[in-house]
Amino acid sequence: MSNGLPEANQRILQTPHGSAVGASYHWKGGQYCAIHTSRGVVGCGIYDIACADEFGMAFALAKGTPENPLREPEDLYEATIVRVSEPARALNITEGMTGMEALARMLAD
Repeated sequence: MSNGLPEANQRILQTPHGSAVGASYHWKGGQYCAIHTSRGVVGCGIYDIACADEFGMAFALAKGTPENPLREPEDLYEATIVRVSEPARALNITEGMTGMEALARMLAD
């Protein structure tokens, strides 16, 4: 972080199911991360499912804790999905699956 600005990173992630864009943002006192695909997003709990539903976006969210935050997109692979938007549900993404399982459905042809 320089000049008080947050650190922002994006990179291509190669998964067993295909490529996606991983993003992470860090600043003093906070962070969030996400994995972006052409069909939707696997992200941390900071995102708003009601807004995703309103705009017809597939979102699958996992939630970290202050003791174990989700800082990098790869942290989402093994994290448990706790909320999904209706468009994500239409892709057969459900609460309780891992982020990698949700990502596999978003990357499926």
